[in-house]
Amino acid sequence: MASKVIHAIYNDDDILMNAVKAVRNEHYHIEEVYTPFPVHGLDKAMGLAGTRIAITSFMYGLVGLSVAIIMMNFIMIQDWPQNIGGKPSFSYIENMPAFVPIMFEMTVFFAAHLMVITFYMRSKLWPFKKAENPDPRTTDDHFLMAIDAGSHDVEKISKFLKETGAIEISLIENEDDH
Repeated sequence: MASKVIHAIYNDDDILMNAVKAVRNEHYHIEEVYTPFPVHGLDKAMGLAGTRIAITSFMYGLVGLSVAIIMMNFIMIQDWPQNIGGKPSFSYIENMPAFVPIMFEMTVFFAAHLMVITFYMRSKLWPFKKAENPDPRTTDDHFLMAIDAGSHDVEKISKFLKETGAIEISLIENEDDH
């Protein structure tokens, strides 16, 4: 079964923002919006849910802190205790002030690297992945809004999009893989 998607191209980000709000008011489903640069407030105008990326970053930082504590306790206290600068190596608690920089750096290291991996996995950006950009002009100076036509009247939606300021409208029929 084929799905119909309408591509509306705009040449100004302010016009695009107003068009997104108008399309949402008419209760049409916006599949995606492609822009050459980040448009402030577009996610809210599209009605996208907030991100939970800060929670994952905090959890990754806790993993890094835990690894640092376990690593330093094993290396500096249990496996190879050394008397460095007159500091006794009898317990981790006695030496913890000296370990604070290592704990901080490992927390940041784990959070940063695991966040990059999470971003690539969540965005489905794999090595050698083919670009999914429907129109190359959206990487330069145009904005594209993809609207699911579904069971709606395509002519009516197209006329409505022209009224919102679209400079070009095209109907794309995709074959489903199911």
